[in-house]
Amino acid sequence: MAGRFPQRPTAPARATGRTPGPAPRTRSLPLPPGTDLGLTLGPLRRGPADPAFRAVGDGSFWRACRTPEGPGTLRVTARDGVAEAQAWGEGAAWLLDRLPALLGAEDDPAAFTPRHKLLAAVHRRRPGLRLVRTGLVLESLIPSILEQKVTTDEAYRAWRLLVRKYGEPAPGPAPDGMRVMPDARAWTLIPSWEWHRAGVDDKRAATVLRACRVARRMEEAADMDPAGARGRLELVPGVGPWTSAEVVQRSHGAPDEVTTGDYHLPGIVGWALAGDRTADDAAMLDLLAPYEGQRHRAARLILLSGRIPPRRAPRMTPGNIAAL
Repeated sequence: MAGRFPQRPTAPARATGRTPGPAPRTRSLPLPPGTDLGLTLGPLRRGPADPAFRAVGDGSFWRACRTPEGPGTLRVTARDGVAEAQAWGEGAAWLLDRLPALLGAEDDPAAFTPRHKLLAAVHRRRPGLRLVRTGLVLESLIPSILEQKVTTDEAYRAWRLLVRKYGEPAPGPAPDGMRVMPDARAWTLIPSWEWHRAGVDDKRAATVLRACRVARRMEEAADMDPAGARGRLELVPGVGPWTSAEVVQRSHGAPDEVTTGDYHLPGIVGWALAGDRTADDAAMLDLLAPYEGQRHRAARLILLSGRIPPRRAPRMTPGNIAAL
């Protein structure tokens, strides 16, 4: 689970000086009362310098995506309970068709019933949380692989360097420096020394390559139920339960797919719900059992509470805490 809290918006993007292209496709969408775009879209951001995601000072959120129909750029703002979206590129229509799911229309927050005081308090303070559903697998799978067993900063740096170098400019008037991630073939053509230069070891690089060689089968998982999708993803050597959970939380908006195998999450959940900083996966799942069907949402709310166990000594911070 990478990045615990939503990032603050950056300053407005600088003008790129590019000649204006075709007019964007547009769509307006009523939002459930109180929807918070920052909380909803935050898990898609891989660090403050993610070339594929940008939050700017005017309150807009930008995504550069590789859709089944080609590259696309999406800009979303929310005003007076309405989401206003513009999209550019070959993937523009695809992105707008799936805008409701992206903004949590298929999520049901009412299915969550807090059973602990902490969760009840956070649930009241964060009524705008919706679970994002992208319908895209590789865009979450590749960065999740990069986040395996390394620090958050290392994983974000690898993603940033590789997408900047091998991706392509985001279509339309995107903020300066935004890039669409490479397609599956381009990932497989990255030389070994470039993986090393980005700080990616051979094991993680090989896992990315194996996933990209069966990219079509990976993307088919977006139309499966979360459990079936995780099973499909875990057929790729090097993709285990931690990685598959991180993917379906984003690609499927899966409210019950809690991350196991995480370095910090069991201790955080244990401390928040039972005062036990030594909790392991089994203890964490026992504590979350009252929230069956909504365990991922419960874990996100716990992370949003900021209630974490004090550290006994300085420790490395791995990049495997779910993004919010």
